[in-house]
Amino acid sequence: MVKNMSFHSSEGDERTEEISEEVDIEKILNELREPEITIQNVVSSADIRQRLNLQEIARKIKKSRYDPEKFPGLVLKLDEPKAALLLFSSGKFVCTGTKSVEESARAINAAIEVLKKHGIDVKKKPLIKAENIVASARLFVKVDIEKLALELPNTLYEPEQFPGLIFRMKDPDVVFLIFASGSLVCTGAKKESDVRRAVYKLRRILAEGGYLVLD
Repeated sequence: MVKNMSFHSSEGDERTEEISEEVDIEKILNELREPEITIQNVVSSADIRQRLNLQEIARKIKKSRYDPEKFPGLVLKLDEPKAALLLFSSGKFVCTGTKSVEESARAINAAIEVLKKHGIDVKKKPLIKAENIVASARLFVKVDIEKLALELPNTLYEPEQFPGLIFRMKDPDVVFLIFASGSLVCTGAKKESDVRRAVYKLRRILAEGGYLVLD
């Protein structure tokens, strides 16, 4: 910080205050422990662009489960990688339960190999797309939830019903559950890098707004 400097205009004084605030925010962020981010679940979709006979698959693959009167999809569970897949007669898949986008793609391809081993002809490579990444995070600092609910736009907080505050972030497009303990749940990201970017962006928003409870 530069000392012994004087400014005679109000504009200069305001700029000095802004610089000082920026330095203070950076100091706070640098002194905080790095957030701990854990991906809990990845939901991906896939399309093999061909019709599937789910009755045939259910008959050939004993581990599958198919009850069309209750649900139109067939459930196929994998042990490696550990995942659950929904298969539809349209040739579309939904994969859940994996811990990364890469693992999700691996699970979809493994499911296709299972189909092939049981005589189900799959002609094309699947078109795979990550639909939703659910992650938890810890900021290692408490959050003033009540103040946050009053001042920050795009929030919803109803403590009588649920202890967490809901915050919708626009860029990246995710939804956070924020708890007073500093624990977070992040949903809606399509890329793992967006989860990290969103958590660090939220931490800065909380620091700049004075919503972190610093000891």
